[in-house]
Amino acid sequence: MTVQELPGAAAYRPTPPPAWRPRTDPAPLLPDPEPHRVLGTGAELDRALMLKLYAELVRGRRFNAQATALTKQGRLAVYPSSTGQEACEVAAALALEERDWLFPSYRDTLAAVARGLDPVQALTLLRGDWHTGYDPREHRIAPLCTPLATQLPHAVGLAHAARLKGDDVVALALVGDGGTSEGDFHEALNFAAVWQAPVVFLVQNNGFAISVPLAKQTAAPSLAHKAVGYGMPGRLVDGNDAPAVHQVLSEAVARARRGGGPTLIEAVTYRMEAHTNADDATRYRGSAEVDAWRDHDPIRLLEGELTARGLLDEDGIRAAAEAAETMAAALRDQMNADPVLDPMDLFAEVYAEQNGQLREQAAQLRAELEAEAR
Repeated sequence: MTVQELPGAAAYRPTPPPAWRPRTDPAPLLPDPEPHRVLGTGAELDRALMLKLYAELVRGRRFNAQATALTKQGRLAVYPSSTGQEACEVAAALALEERDWLFPSYRDTLAAVARGLDPVQALTLLRGDWHTGYDPREHRIAPLCTPLATQLPHAVGLAHAARLKGDDVVALALVGDGGTSEGDFHEALNFAAVWQAPVVFLVQNNGFAISVPLAKQTAAPSLAHKAVGYGMPGRLVDGNDAPAVHQVLSEAVARARRGGGPTLIEAVTYRMEAHTNADDATRYRGSAEVDAWRDHDPIRLLEGELTARGLLDEDGIRAAAEAAETMAAALRDQMNADPVLDPMDLFAEVYAEQNGQLREQAAQLRAELEAEAR
């Protein structure tokens, strides 16, 4: 029996489906045409916050320089410097409450240090001693993530779980422009928007995915424009304007905490140094380009604004530099000491409780070590 043969079929008249309606008005989700800025606009500045940002920027620059030097001395296997991107790193750390979680990539050691992690612990992975040199739960900092963008779904999962439990927690996930070309980026943003998870995504657009410029990764007007495709707001900010990055991140974190859902933020910045110490950046960019960005250095921008407003003087500049040198000296001394490593640590922290296979492997290694010691 066909539809037309059913009782009452004469009254049945097929109609077209209802007109398409957008599930969300896209206009409020679109980023502004120009990156948000605070410095140079005459906006009111919180003196205590500005001085904290400045001190952390100076310390961060010195941390990057010292870590880079340690690679040349053989004390670190590799170091991906964030010189030039310090405003993003510091603002990310300071925008979070203690109960919140930070999900860093391999380039975000500075963000972890600015959040309070010991610099030596932040560099342990890059030294090759441990996969993670700190307890993530204690510091609310996920392990530094080397695979591109895989930390983003983890951030969404934690944020969603926290909301289900009723915990007042926000997750902030950091990723580079190269990571936005990974499938994990799409999956994380899609789930975050569908679940309205309390998570903030900060894309540090530093111009290159190793040697691949952004123009060869995407044809989108900006990376922030990608947000509308997932149903979340996108924000575009000058990544070298520390107060602006802090403001935009703080607003997004507050929005997520009150149940407003996720936000995608693109911070336009620049990687002043090579991708890592194993990279030769001169093969894909010229010195003129790098020099142009030196005029937009985050420390120079903030220092110039604060001194012009009388919020920072020579004594404050000197104190910040001295504190940074003290940190660098302590880091250098500790990293120059050979660590005492226990081969049995291979089996520690793999699972909460070791399974039979791990116990068998541990017993075999222990027997071999005891035989060698005889």
